[in-house]
Amino acid sequence: MKHEFRYHLLASLALFFLVSIFLVIIKSPNIQILYLFLGIFVGSIILDTDHLIFWFFLKPNTEESRLAKITIKNFDIKSLTKLINASHSSHHNLIFHHYFFQSILVLFTFFIFTSTSNLFVLSLVVSLNLHLLVDEYLDFLINPKILQKWLFAREEKQLPVKFLNRYLAIFSIFLIIFIILLFYSQL
Repeated sequence: MKHEFRYHLLASLALFFLVSIFLVIIKSPNIQILYLFLGIFVGSIILDTDHLIFWFFLKPNTEESRLAKITIKNFDIKSLTKLINASHSSHHNLIFHHYFFQSILVLFTFFIFTSTSNLFVLSLVVSLNLHLLVDEYLDFLINPKILQKWLFAREEKQLPVKFLNRYLAIFSIFLIIFIILLFYSQL
């Protein structure tokens, strides 16, 4: 998708501003806003490292992989972002973009929220969940079959397309719960 990065940026900025306003209202130290920003920033980009794993380990001999290696070698982040966006719908066998990873991530996020109140860590895991949901919604709105293909890659039995909206609703509810917990953790 051509504008995928913009949607991730918009969702991350919305989360950042929403929580930042809350932190300002409760008179939280300014360093907390920096932790929030860093957590959301890292969480926004870390999931796309599975594209790098795809290029370097799963399909290292393709033209796309060669281009990725060149852009990384030249530190050309803009071209790398474009390459990730252009190849998003053709990468169906990614490690982090999978229903099993998302299920583990939700459980891990609940564990993190019960273990710490560190804003960097909490915002990072919320941002990971947000990133994955943005990817899923974008593909669902464009072509649910593409979402089904990468979300359930490596699985013989897949969730039928007609139930993907329920799947997205369930994980959206989890994200809302995580955002509420993020607010609550700072009180």
